[in-house]
Amino acid sequence: MELEFAPQDEVFRAEVRDFVRARLPLGLRHKMLAGERLGKEDYLVWHRILHEQGWVAPNWPKAFGGCEWSAVRQHIFEEECALAGAPGILPFGIRMVAPVIMKFGSASQQQHFLPRILSGEDWWCQGYSEPGAGSDLASLKMRAERRGDHYLVNGQKTWTTLAQYADWIFCLVRTASAGKPQEGISFLLIDMKTRGVSVRPIIMLDGEHEINEVWFEDAMVPAENLVGEEGKGWTYAKFLLGHERTGNAGVGHCRRWLAELKALAQRQRGNDGRALADDTRFRDRIARLEIDLMTLEVMNVRVLALEEQRHAPGPEASMLKIMGSELQQALTETTMHALGHAAAPFPQAATGRYFNFRKASIYAGSNEIQRNIITRHLLGL
Repeated sequence: MELEFAPQDEVFRAEVRDFVRARLPLGLRHKMLAGERLGKEDYLVWHRILHEQGWVAPNWPKAFGGCEWSAVRQHIFEEECALAGAPGILPFGIRMVAPVIMKFGSASQQQHFLPRILSGEDWWCQGYSEPGAGSDLASLKMRAERRGDHYLVNGQKTWTTLAQYADWIFCLVRTASAGKPQEGISFLLIDMKTRGVSVRPIIMLDGEHEINEVWFEDAMVPAENLVGEEGKGWTYAKFLLGHERTGNAGVGHCRRWLAELKALAQRQRGNDGRALADDTRFRDRIARLEIDLMTLEVMNVRVLALEEQRHAPGPEASMLKIMGSELQQALTETTMHALGHAAAPFPQAATGRYFNFRKASIYAGSNEIQRNIITRHLLGL
């Protein structure tokens, strides 16, 4: 199973490859390939380079300053960047809140926020999950009470990725309790410098600080920061989650990791002294991973094609999320298996990656929830 690319797309691939080779800072590339944790400036350096080139928003319409690339070109761009060791474009602004603002936001919100997202001036984080309300977001309790021209916001968000760097957070908040739980949810944009907003770190098992708790204590948020209509936040959240799930496939990164695994299997010796690449059972595992990657690549282009047609991804995005997250976990697990005790001296590149991607099957809606979505939409159950 192989994708066939038109000659003009191969020309585009060569253009992307040459650009990344020329413009990606060597220090940043080394960090990525070594599996080191990136800081805020690392992400912003690459964001600014892409923005200067006009390539930072592959899926945005040209009317808002985006590339409006075809699904195939988005796939090629992401794959070539990942293979070269470039960091991904952080999704919270470009891929998540921006499409919501484009589709449901006011003209003034679009004029204010979208250029700042495009340039990297504003760093966004996502305020969805709460204690007791993760995949079941309808259970969220964070409240926003209308007080004249402001909302008074109280509550807590958790597992908030890179909130320690964020300028803004987009939140699902409860503005009403009557009716179905989904009907009382609204979508609010909140400045992280607002009085009453505080960030508390959550240190992970590998010692890294990537996620946080965010607390809101009588935070006053302008009512003009409400996106769309009050009580319609569940609709906007589902739209956003579809875009988030399409960004979780990680085809390029998986391709690079698979190449690294194959090279490792040539070097690493088993208990019998033979290279792992000569072990039939280990070769079978690698072959299975390669087949799964081919399937993921085809599904990724299919889902991007739906986005290109301005359709909000449906059950296809759920399929992609399941396939991508499970392949990422399988690759990191197999790499750890190949390294064995040799992984100990390389905590960032080996164990760090393994631990970090344990969460891949949970975020953006757990894979169990995704299977329920697929069942309802495709089987009518």
